[in-house]
Amino acid sequence: MAYILNIETSTEVCSVTLASNGQLLYKKESTEGLNHSKVLTVFIDELFKENNLKTESIDAVAVSKGPGSYTGLRIGVSVAKGLCYGLSIPLISVNSLEVLGIYAAQNLSEYELPNDGIPVLFCPLIDARRMEVYTTLYNLQGEELRPVSAEIIDEHFLSDLLENHKILFFGNGAEKCKNIIKHKNALFEGPMLTSAQFMQSISERKFNNGEFENVAYFEPFYLKNFVATIPRNKIF
Repeated sequence: MAYILNIETSTEVCSVTLASNGQLLYKKESTEGLNHSKVLTVFIDELFKENNLKTESIDAVAVSKGPGSYTGLRIGVSVAKGLCYGLSIPLISVNSLEVLGIYAAQNLSEYELPNDGIPVLFCPLIDARRMEVYTTLYNLQGEELRPVSAEIIDEHFLSDLLENHKILFFGNGAEKCKNIIKHKNALFEGPMLTSAQFMQSISERKFNNGEFENVAYFEPFYLKNFVATIPRNKIF
């Protein structure tokens, strides 16, 4: 029975879970913003102490690799790599959009959808800058239909597919799209925040298949280059 530590820091949520055989055993989570550097290692320490576990009990660490917040990804991946290197255990990476998309597709019964026979697709949206999002598209079987990309959202986004499909839009980038994507088949249902608890079925599958990363050379999937901004001096 493998114990996998799951770490999700790709958005404003900092989330850690312990899972075994794909089942959630323990969760620590903060939705208070990008304070990952303060709480991530605290959450992991509390997880071990409150479950009377030693770090040697963990068989692998899974981490969200992106796309998402540049700083959040750096923190999560750095901690995951440090644990794997120190404990000599495998590192598993999971695409942040895949986590949302697969979870929504596997839990369709949780959402209030009209029973009209129209096929359903799943569009996770992670907030980027301004009207831009990181996104992809999945079908009910969890198959990726569009490559992961950074998109500027307008009223024509996925309009060709919306003619013949219901599309669920979800993730922390969905809120700013509600007033733009007005098609009758556009539904804003599904998980609006990322969470490590959505990772466990994917990380368990990757563990069983031996799909591991090179701890020394693995880097997050940023999708876009980091752009640093300098605040303007205010003139009073």
